[in-house]
Amino acid sequence: MVRRLKIIVAPEIAGSARSWRNFPGQVLIVTVAALIYFGVRMITKGAEVAAFKNAYDLLTFESTLGLDLEAWSQSAVLDYHWMVTAANWVYIWLHWPVVLGALVLLYRYNRHRYTLMRNAMIVSGALGLVFFAFFPVAPPRFFDGFTDTVAELSTSYKYLQPPSVVNKYAALPSFHVGWNVLAGVVLFRSTKSIPVRVFAVASPLLMAMAVVLTGNHWVIDGFVGAALAMIGLYVAHRLGWLTRRWQETSEDSGESSPSQSEAGSTVPV
Repeated sequence: MVRRLKIIVAPEIAGSARSWRNFPGQVLIVTVAALIYFGVRMITKGAEVAAFKNAYDLLTFESTLGLDLEAWSQSAVLDYHWMVTAANWVYIWLHWPVVLGALVLLYRYNRHRYTLMRNAMIVSGALGLVFFAFFPVAPPRFFDGFTDTVAELSTSYKYLQPPSVVNKYAALPSFHVGWNVLAGVVLFRSTKSIPVRVFAVASPLLMAMAVVLTGNHWVIDGFVGAALAMIGLYVAHRLGWLTRRWQETSEDSGESSPSQSEAGSTVPV
């Protein structure tokens, strides 16, 4: 039996939800944004001294808050192969596949929410570039006592995000956490399916643990990444509201009633 997943679709896009003619343009937008993102990240590749100093300062700040849990948490799982494998799997396969999958699903069934998530990623990514450029931070895996479990025990990550395009000193903020939080929030609000909502909540929580257990991020990196993602979502929401208000004013049309604001569609899963 094929189960069906209810997705909320705005009526103004419901009629065109099955049209893919604009999809290549959206792919181009996301690709250009990604190239700019990784390009700026690579600017700080040589900032080794500053990156390690900032990492020490960050760790000192964490210790004052009682959040310096990285060394303890990783050492607690290293003797359990299945836990390390699970952390690696989450870090590799629950980030880009989930984020891009959410964008494609939303583009297919809810163009408004797709645009919201896309713009939120662009805004939060731009804010993150400020940190990468002016506050490079070395990740825990470069410090004594830590193990880079992804590099030492996995090869899949090299294909999803080749080391040649990765900035080693861009630990803060963690968009592995931030964009998973963003995808989770948008998906949660776009469906009434309990399994999908559970996944939308569990995915960022699992990622928050995985980035620390694999030695790729400090605890505070995840908090900052999530905060920037939510700022991006707020800005994207406000920009969308202003655009709609401008369109309503220019067309001299009234607001739609709440009963007309959402319509249902189904997604086979």
